[in-house]
Amino acid sequence: MADEAKAKGNAAFSSGDFNTAIKHFTEAINLAPTNHVLYSNRSAACASLHQYDAALSDAKKTVDLKPDWSKGYSRLGAAHLGLHQYQDAVSAYKKGLEIDPSNEALKSGLADAQSAATASASRARAAPPPSPFGDAFQGPEMWAKLTADPTTRVYLQQPDFVKAMQEIQRNPSKLNEHLKDQRVMQALGALLNVKFKAHGAGDDMEIPEADSPRPPPPSQPAKEEVKKPEPEPEPEPMEITEEEKEKKEKKEKALKEKETGNAAYKKKDFETAIQHYTKAMELDDEDISYLTNRAAVYLEMGKYEDCIKDCDKAVERGRELRSDFKMVARALTRKGTALVKMAKCSKDYESAIETFQKALTEHRNPETLKKLNDAEKAKKDLEQQEYFDPKIADEEREKGILYSFLFSFCRHCHKNSSPLSCSLADWTNIYAGNECFKQQKYPEAVKHYTESLRRNPKDPKAYSNRAACYTKLGALPEGLKDAEKCIELDPTFSKGYTRKGAVQFFMKEYEKALDTYQEGLKHDPNNQELLDGARKCVQQINKASRGDLSPEELKERQAKAMQDPEIQNILSDPVMRQVLIDFQENPKAAQEHMKNPMVMNKIQKLVTAGIVQIR
Repeated sequence: MADEAKAKGNAAFSSGDFNTAIKHFTEAINLAPTNHVLYSNRSAACASLHQYDAALSDAKKTVDLKPDWSKGYSRLGAAHLGLHQYQDAVSAYKKGLEIDPSNEALKSGLADAQSAATASASRARAAPPPSPFGDAFQGPEMWAKLTADPTTRVYLQQPDFVKAMQEIQRNPSKLNEHLKDQRVMQALGALLNVKFKAHGAGDDMEIPEADSPRPPPPSQPAKEEVKKPEPEPEPEPMEITEEEKEKKEKKEKALKEKETGNAAYKKKDFETAIQHYTKAMELDDEDISYLTNRAAVYLEMGKYEDCIKDCDKAVERGRELRSDFKMVARALTRKGTALVKMAKCSKDYESAIETFQKALTEHRNPETLKKLNDAEKAKKDLEQQEYFDPKIADEEREKGILYSFLFSFCRHCHKNSSPLSCSLADWTNIYAGNECFKQQKYPEAVKHYTESLRRNPKDPKAYSNRAACYTKLGALPEGLKDAEKCIELDPTFSKGYTRKGAVQFFMKEYEKALDTYQEGLKHDPNNQELLDGARKCVQQINKASRGDLSPEELKERQAKAMQDPEIQNILSDPVMRQVLIDFQENPKAAQEHMKNPMVMNKIQKLVTAGIVQIR
């Protein structure tokens, strides 16, 4: 249970839903209060919401539970840093590095804490006017805010943006040099919780699904005047190295290749699309959309193995680059779709279902959820088809018949002390064992009939045989249900009526049993079992009519009758209550009532049930 809550918390954290993550981590902690990882995870979620007091409390608990775990000190340092307790943060990071000297996260955190401590000391000495932006760019909380914001999260995949933000973080006065960059303005808005309207920020185009084309951009009103911004002085151009310049040019070329590939894909020119996506990948290996797009083309072409290879590469590379979780989820969904296309048996669907579930952990997309549900349904349907085997069903039914026979035979031997049972001891040991009477082989027979019906659910004989076993075991409701199913499958099968009538007879529902036997005789008029059953029912009905029942039998029959809805309806009918009163107080009126066939039929039912006795 704790692991399940933890997994839900991790999924919520990955999707940026930190409040839900805290809720699930708290639930997990209540179930496993000594698990240090849970406190660490909740500390991270609290820090992402800038709830640094709570983050610090959980970080301290993490360190208390697991003092030799370096990540606990990373959480502790981040919480102190968020509270501007820079020296405490430095101490925490240094302690973590004593345990894990090569930990990059601790090294980076220590550098941030030392930088913040130095900047804080400088500000204290110089006492400059307070910055209008406060500490928006200070510490790791800046990156947490940018990651949590859906717009700026995408920018974090762009190296030039990350470099600009690092420069501003080191020297906030550099902000003025980047104000013309709309991405920086969006970042500033996210850090200050202020919405800036950005212009020209284009989203990275992905291959649209065949049934959901990208809508055209809304047109601007013709008469609306757009107010031009005041001209600003051009900042001095940034000096970049030749390597950075070359990298930027490659990225631009890669995007053009991708756009050309998208156009070819829409025209169903798949080979051309693959060439352009491959070229884009060669130019820029830091954008996994080229891989996922090529995987989509392979999927359309039916090259499912190539599609899966590209999806696996995209997931692996995406995790290395810390790409947008939606991109990783898209790759997993396409892989799952390819696995479904390749599935030939129910077992093949297992890997597809697992892949869809992983995709939903990354991002809960309705389309992926539908694909998961469809795959689970297809797997279930195939399992039922694969399990259906009439030949094996017949074998299981024969086993059930054998066990039923053995039980009856051995019980007969045991009851009559027949010497034959000793001469056949070896034979009975093979099938039933020396204690076949004590072990009750009817349950074993039921087991085999049930297995038979799972493989062939439309076999009336198996239902008939299992009904007989249930009757012997005293499981009358189950026996009645099987007998009725047998008749439903084959209304001409006389054994079904024999089984049903026998169950009803044992339940002392003699009129119902008689009706069953008579219905069976319509299909098989000379069937001796049906004739004998009907005769026994008539004897019991006449016995009740003559008042020959013992007090115990009468009491038992009356109690059972009072549970019958039909008898309850008869007794609650005002007309029938008056008829019963007339039978006691007004014989002439009672004789008139008996001329009515419906009244006569109801009186007969009450007599059979032992409620009314005619002397």
